[in-house]
Amino acid sequence: MTILVTGGAGFIGSHLTRHLLALGRGHRVVVVDALTYAGNLENLEGLEGRADYRFVRADIAERPAMERVFAEERPEGVVHLAAESHVDRSSLDSGPFVRTHVLGTQVLLDVARGAGVSRFLQVSTDEVYGSLGPTGSFTEESPLAPSSPYSASKAAADLLALSYWETFRLPVLVTRSSNNYGPRQFPEKLIPLMIVNALEGRPLPVYGDGRNVRDWIHVEDHSRAILEVLERGRPGEVYNVGASSERANIEIVRFLLRVLDRDESSIQFVKDRPGHDRRYAIDAGKLRRELGWEPVRRFEEALRDTVRWYLENRGWWEGVRSGDYLLYYQRQYGER
Repeated sequence: MTILVTGGAGFIGSHLTRHLLALGRGHRVVVVDALTYAGNLENLEGLEGRADYRFVRADIAERPAMERVFAEERPEGVVHLAAESHVDRSSLDSGPFVRTHVLGTQVLLDVARGAGVSRFLQVSTDEVYGSLGPTGSFTEESPLAPSSPYSASKAAADLLALSYWETFRLPVLVTRSSNNYGPRQFPEKLIPLMIVNALEGRPLPVYGDGRNVRDWIHVEDHSRAILEVLERGRPGEVYNVGASSERANIEIVRFLLRVLDRDESSIQFVKDRPGHDRRYAIDAGKLRRELGWEPVRRFEEALRDTVRWYLENRGWWEGVRSGDYLLYYQRQYGER
């Protein structure tokens, strides 16, 4: 089966690509990535030259480019991960989010439909559900109530994708995942940002009071879930993906400091971001019941492994903490 993975040079996409190729099931993987700030070819290092892998640098919102890729590769499955993934950036400029999430998804759907693709998986986020109160969890039936341009554009993409099942019977599936963590995550996200800042002796910026709660899943568990849904999920359905690992942001930061043997004096509470949802929690019961998926990575142990990876791969994150990222970091957190 030839599987086209959009955003495959990013954090989740690169893990999924390696997972697919490591399974030995005869999958061929075609990665499409525009290599914007979060796309990094180092994430796919070592795959060059394989007969079952191809990388194409292209923008999913450019229809001629997508038509060429689909004509050349004839993918049977599409896993659509390409995204502007950092919520904070969407409050600075929502244009790239709308272009990638809405227009890019529409282009992919149209081209996939014309090519007769047999499975199209739209990978989304729990942020489309908005904010939870102190109890309860998001289910697939929870109403969509996005709070940021990022989550609003992802919700639009989800609805557009599902409409292609209802209108054209394109076999579309949607997954909505909780927060991912693990190796090779771009250091704008909470966990890698805190790790590398601590290692460099920088302040650790924590939004608001640090009590915002997120539900965490290791990227390897998420990759396994994506493949299960792609291969065996029911078209037209949404599947929530989560590992029932809720933690307040400040708890995460303090845990990381303990692992790194640093004190808490570097924690710096900063002005909360606009539209910052208070709590997320995912009910992944449907995925467990229908497809038998279960997370296997325990949070504390996997988080220690993640810290170890950043300690052992300083060259990787030093390489991405430059240029556009540093300019953005300075504007967002005011550090000079």
